[in-house]
Amino acid sequence: MKQTLFILLFIVSIMSLQSQIVLFPQGAPGETVKMKQKDDLTGNKVAGCPVLRITDVSEPTLTFYPAPADNNSGVTIIVNPGGGYNILAYNLEGTEICKRFNSYGINCVLVKYRVPRRAGLEKHEAPLQDVQRAIAYTRSHAEEWNLNPDKIGVLGFSAGAHLSAVASTNYSERTYPRIDNNDDVSLRPDFTALIYPAYLSADNFSISPELKVDENTPPTILIQTQDDNSYIDSSIFYYYALKQAKVPVAMHLYPSGGHGYGARNTGHTVNEWPHRVISWLRDIKMVE
Repeated sequence: MKQTLFILLFIVSIMSLQSQIVLFPQGAPGETVKMKQKDDLTGNKVAGCPVLRITDVSEPTLTFYPAPADNNSGVTIIVNPGGGYNILAYNLEGTEICKRFNSYGINCVLVKYRVPRRAGLEKHEAPLQDVQRAIAYTRSHAEEWNLNPDKIGVLGFSAGAHLSAVASTNYSERTYPRIDNNDDVSLRPDFTALIYPAYLSADNFSISPELKVDENTPPTILIQTQDDNSYIDSSIFYYYALKQAKVPVAMHLYPSGGHGYGARNTGHTVNEWPHRVISWLRDIKMVE
């Protein structure tokens, strides 16, 4: 059993290293010690399959997953895995998601942002620098990568959904020092998809203070289940805030499915959510 897990971990690690681009070639802001990344496949399974949990990330990267040349819509999703800002569920909410949306003609960029939380910083502060840099790098390489620079959005799960929402409401100011010409483009995502988001809600039917929602917040879709008891308010409160700001917003609220299912088949209707996202991208004229 241990040998099988080791082989699987080695294969997944090799796959995840392919085409990784270091976001901050001279070192990420504020990082003084290079951590040795830890990969773990021994935790709880989802739909009978292991989850690759990555932590101790001090060198954030992106990995580009292009859509097939004969089925490329030009749309790109920047994918942010979840994990409570302590780990990244890298296959469940990362590589598997990129491959799924590639099959729909959508390009994907997988972000390996810094975890765990940094002492003395807000939980999302370092990761926001990473995803902003990923957005900038992706948009500045649109022509080279055969992308439409006006159809680049973010999608995240749980804490990664919170990160995606923060990036979608705090795009007017770069949170890291300019590095190169890649940073001379807009940081605003063109759309936002939040899958079982965490940390979006505060007391009194309000949203978390770091979320600066206004009429220019990108069109957003939320995927939520009623039995995700710890985080259902995140989706409901955020939906209401977007509605009040007159931001185009959709929410699919399912009765069951819990939290942390990725795009795997767990036997719940919510597993259809990738199709709902594609339909919504057509509704907002991202996909023809």
